[in-house]
Amino acid sequence: MPWQRWKERCIESAITVCGISSILLVALIFLFLLKEGLVLFRTVSLGDFLGGRHWYPISEPAQFGILPLILGSCWVTAGAVMLSVPIGIASALFVSEVATGWPKDVLKTGIELLAAIPSVVLGFVGLAVLAPFLKYTFHLSTGLTALTGSITLALMAIPTIVSITEDALTAVPRGYREAALALGATRWQFMWRVLLPAASSGILAATMLGIGRVIGETMAVMMVTGNAAVMPHTLLQPVRTMTATIAAEMGETVRGSEHYVALFAIGIVLFIISFMINMLADLFLHRERT
Repeated sequence: MPWQRWKERCIESAITVCGISSILLVALIFLFLLKEGLVLFRTVSLGDFLGGRHWYPISEPAQFGILPLILGSCWVTAGAVMLSVPIGIASALFVSEVATGWPKDVLKTGIELLAAIPSVVLGFVGLAVLAPFLKYTFHLSTGLTALTGSITLALMAIPTIVSITEDALTAVPRGYREAALALGATRWQFMWRVLLPAASSGILAATMLGIGRVIGETMAVMMVTGNAAVMPHTLLQPVRTMTATIAAEMGETVRGSEHYVALFAIGIVLFIISFMINMLADLFLHRERT
C-alpha cells in the first residue's frame, strides 16, 4: 500500500511539473518576443505600426505599417472559416448521427489521416492544382490569391472542427434524443432543433480552435497567397499574411536592425491574437461542461 501511494504521488508530481513547465515556457516565449519587439516602438509609434498601409522595411525611410498584413490574415482566415465551419459541422453530424458500421469507421479514419498530412504538402497541392484551376476559372492574372489560401487552409481546419464537434455532439445526453423522438420529431428536426443547440458551446470551441489553426499557419499560406503586401479588397487578389512575412523575411534581416525587431513586433501581435482565440475556445468548453 505505501508503494502504491508513493507511485501515485510521483505521477501527480510529474503531471504538476509538466503543467507548470508548459505555462512557464509560454510565458518565457512571450517575454522574449516583448524583449525583442518592443524596441521598435522607440522610433515607430504603435498607431503607425498597426494602422500603417505600407510595409517597406528596407526603403529609405523604412515603413513598418502592418495593416495590409493584418487584413491579409483576416481575409484568408475569414474565407477558410466560411468554407470549413459548415462543411466541418455537417461532416460531424453525418459521422455522429447518420453513418453506422464500417462507413463510420472509414470516415473517422479518413478525417484523422487528413489531419496528419503535412502543411507543406497541402501547400504544394494548392500551388500545383488549385492555383491554376482558379486562375483559368476566374480569368485572373495569377492563381495565387487569398481564395487559394482560404481553400487550402480550410482543408487543414476541417479535421479539427470535425473531431471536436463530433465529441460535443456525442456528449449530448441520450435523454434529449429519446424525448425528441417521443414527441414525434424526425431525425432532421432532432439534429437541427435539439442536438445542435445543446452542443453549441462545443461547436463554438471547435470553430475557435479551427480559426487558431488557420491564423497560425505559415508554410502553406506562404506558398499559395502570392505574398503581396497590399491592401486587399477581394478574395481574388494576392495578399500577404503576418506569418508568411515573418517566415519569408527573418532570414534576410540583420540582427538588431529595425527590420529585425519589426518582425518580432509582428510576432507579438500574432501571439496576442492566438492567445485570445484559445482563451475564447477554453471559455466555451468550460461553459459546455458546466
